[in-house]
Amino acid sequence: MSTPLLLDPDRLFPADPATRAIAGGLYESVAGLPILSPHGHVAPSLLMDDEPFSDPAELFITHDHYVTRLLHSAGVDLARLGVGRSAPGDPRQTWRTLAEHWQLLAGTASGYWLTHELATLFDLRDEPSAETADASYDTISARLADPAYRPRALFERFGIEVLATTDDPMDDLSVHAALGADPSFTGRVLPTFRPDAYLDPTATDFIARVLRLTEWHGTAADDFAGYLAALEARRAHFIAHGAVSADHGVSEPYTVDLGDDEAGALYRRAVAGNLDAAGAREFTGNMLLRMAGMSVRDGLVMTIHPGVHRNHSSAVFDRLGPDTGHDIPLTTTYTGNLRPLLQRHGLDPGLHLVLFSVDETAYSREIAPLAGFYPSVFIGAPWWFLDAPDAVLRFRAAVTETAGFSRGSGFIDDTRAFLSIPARHDMARRLDSAFLARLVREGRIPQKTAERIIVELVDILPRRVFKL
Repeated sequence: MSTPLLLDPDRLFPADPATRAIAGGLYESVAGLPILSPHGHVAPSLLMDDEPFSDPAELFITHDHYVTRLLHSAGVDLARLGVGRSAPGDPRQTWRTLAEHWQLLAGTASGYWLTHELATLFDLRDEPSAETADASYDTISARLADPAYRPRALFERFGIEVLATTDDPMDDLSVHAALGADPSFTGRVLPTFRPDAYLDPTATDFIARVLRLTEWHGTAADDFAGYLAALEARRAHFIAHGAVSADHGVSEPYTVDLGDDEAGALYRRAVAGNLDAAGAREFTGNMLLRMAGMSVRDGLVMTIHPGVHRNHSSAVFDRLGPDTGHDIPLTTTYTGNLRPLLQRHGLDPGLHLVLFSVDETAYSREIAPLAGFYPSVFIGAPWWFLDAPDAVLRFRAAVTETAGFSRGSGFIDDTRAFLSIPARHDMARRLDSAFLARLVREGRIPQKTAERIIVELVDILPRRVFKL
């Protein structure tokens, strides 16, 4: 006997009937609002090319680290799933592997999102299993051949108003330009300036990237002022193509205020390839502070996504390459690390600084208190390992009593998995409704206030914080 695929209409709402009714009403008031996704990793070429998705394995498994890491923990070789440098496997067999291990996803965020996608987009009624694997594979494959399941059609069906991508500073953004000029596509797809590999001397190919950047700008590679001017020019290029933010995926949010002479000396050693680890940390920390200064001048929202040990397994990295699902969270501290940046720019009304964390303790200990004082600082939504139902509710409790609701960024899906975007945003709307309903029932806020706040969380705050 197969197990029904459960998609409860009252999912994620409180169990108490009265509180659940309030949550349901709040949710219904925002369920149909457009999706604003100001930070994510969907490739713009997906919408430009508008090609059919190839198969269920490629769509749901191979590029979803939430899924592949759990399968790997159960002994499944990542190469069997076509991850990284490995040759693509048989997609039907990859789907069977997920179906046979479906029980591993019980209670996880990825299991929740996949259930939403399979039920709402493909009308599956049974959970994936060894018995149902082939039938569900065939059902999904048949739908993917339908023009209604091409990326542009789904973009419209999902109600996405704004979708931000993540882009290399030297990208010519021709795909974004083509999408913007295409009268048949009415969505708004924004590039995001992601300069990490050009700011961190320990990054792979740092010197080659800087050489390309400075050559494009027509300045000497060892000219620090020219390097800074080149970065500002690339930011201007992004702004001209619709960018509203610059994203920084640093291991630690360390900042240090250095003069031009000291920073320039570190830079010259970096491009010469003889800067040690301590010097690289100082240079990277100074550049993060200088990026804030550039955001003050050009208006790009600055987001910081720190605290991840990338490519934790050397064996997997050596065999399959980077970005293959074994990045692990680190402890993150903001108060001391970010003080030099905030000393310089924290009171500047031109700066919008959105702080994220995969260290839950940082929310109540540091991020909410910082956002509760500095007008430039906003609380980033739960990200990565924390973008799960119970973690989102813990986040709300952790930050609201210190900073209220107005200092948040709005929900961020931060995903490459295009089909999961509506599931993730729907989850966030349900959880925020549940949290507000509890405050109403406990007599802490009036019903009318909750009705106003839920709209702000879903629609008004992301527009304001990301200058949409």
